[in-house]
Formats: sequence, structure tokens, C-alpha cells
Amino acid sequence: MPEPETTGSRVTPPRLPQWLSRAMEPLPLAPLQPVLALMLARIGRAHPDLYDRLGEHAEKRFGLDPTDLPFSFVLEPRPGRPLVRAVRVLPGGLDASIRGPLAGLIGMAEGTLDGDALFFSRVLWVEGDVAASLALRNAIDDARIDFGKVLLGGLGPVGARLAEVARARMRTLPGVGGQPWN
Repeated sequence: MPEPETTGSRVTPPRLPQWLSRAMEPLPLAPLQPVLALMLARIGRAHPDLYDRLGEHAEKRFGLDPTDLPFSFVLEPRPGRPLVRAVRVLPGGLDASIRGPLAGLIGMAEGTLDGDALFFSRVLWVEGDVAASLALRNAIDDARIDFGKVLLGGLGPVGARLAEVARARMRTLPGVGGQPWN
């Protein structure tokens, strides 16, 4: 992911360009579902105790809302049968939801950004069961998930190189309002 900007004690992760978000709006979500299932399976294989770390919160439903994407995710991290799906709008009845820019959510999950700093800088917003959200954040933070490797890892060294190129390319894209990504 691109490097976040720091203003004093405030962390500001880059946002996807608006043109990219708008371009994704009409795309159907159905083709994304198998990719999400594959990613979740790879995360489970690489970090088999991830979902167990949630303890009493393992059966809760989480909404993940990247504010710079035209869709959100519902995560059910049940041990042994986790599920994630893309949705246009988060449904009601979620135990907790976490909202913020995609780079902030991924940076927190990869351990490259501090979730507490993002929360207290009001970059990430948490609603609902804060204890469940904190348990999820701690479990993910401990795992240090590399999403480039998860997404492209099945391609071996080519996938690793593609992940590097994608990260470098993302750093050079202009952000919202002409602001650079890094």
C-alpha cells in the first residue's frame, strides 16, 4: 500500500482516486465473491489460529466499509467456516462496522499502520460492538497479513513481483483532489 501522510500526530492514508471509484460503481459484485473466498481461504491457511484469537467474538458479523470504494464487505470470521462477501450497502444487524479509506483498512490489517492512531485521528470509524472490533483488530494485527501475497501468492515469484509493481504503481497514482498518494 502507499505510504500514509503524517500531519503532526495525524495519520492520513491515501484514498483511491475518485475516477477509479466511479469507474467501479456499475461493475457487478458477483465476480468478486470467488476472489474474496479464495483470499479468505489463503489467509486461513497462512494464519490458522487467526479466527480462534477472536474468542467470544468469533461468531460476530462485521461490516468493513472502505469509504473510497463503491461497495463494502461483510465478514463472518467463524473458525473453520469464515465467510466474506461484497455488498453495495452494509446490511442491518451487524455486530460492528469499521469504516475508513481502503489504504487505512489494509494498512491496519498488514500492520503497516497503527489502528489506534487511525481511530484517534478519525480516519477509521467504529460503530457497534467496540470490544468485538478491537478483538478483530488485535487478531488481524497479530497475523500481519500481506494482502499482495494473499491475492497473488498462487502465482509464485511472478505473483510476488506483480504485488511489488502494484504497490509501486499505487504510490504514483494521484489521490482525491489532485493530492499525491505518497
